Amino acid sequence: MDGGGDLPSSSALSQWTVTASRRYQHLLDKSTPLVIHRWIGLAFIAFVFALRVYLVQGYYIVTYGLGIYILQLFILFLSPQVDPEIHDGPTLPTRGSDEFRPFVRRLPEFKFWYSITKAFCVAFVLTFFSAFDVPVFWPILLFYWVILFFSTMKRQIMHMIKYKYVPFSFGKQRYTGKKASADDTDTTAA
Repeated sequence: MDGGGDLPSSSALSQWTVTASRRYQHLLDKSTPLVIHRWIGLAFIAFVFALRVYLVQGYYIVTYGLGIYILQLFILFLSPQVDPEIHDGPTLPTRGSDEFRPFVRRLPEFKFWYSITKAFCVAFVLTFFSAFDVPVFWPILLFYWVILFFSTMKRQIMHMIKYKYVPFSFGKQRYTGKKASADDTDTTAA
């Protein structure tokens, strides 16, 4: 008897896995520059999840866990890659004369979006299993999450103020150069 009877089926399965993985990675690579489209897609997924939770009137623990996870990702998204509080190396510029160093996030935007999207998909799947529908009084969970959100955001904003960094940029900065004054135009004409 040949001991390698399962080899063709496992080879076909591994080939299919590799092909599916490549196609999935190709779709992710194509979606990288489409920031607005990705976030609109995430909003749709979040709406479907919220609609599912609303219609079944349950799975509040799953939703709470999802909210805590998203809050943790958001804090990582707002944080610099190198925390100036614990790192002795190069820091963020604190004066106008300091060298410009761009803000590098601990969690880049694409990974932030991708992690949230995966989390919503997993949470959506969990809403089909009754083991995760733990009976709780949801207003207490909501109140606790809001308190946690505001206290965490307050701490993060105080950190931003202390180390003088802003994690957002609003497009490419444009320089117009020096404008010619009336004196400069008179001297060039003479």
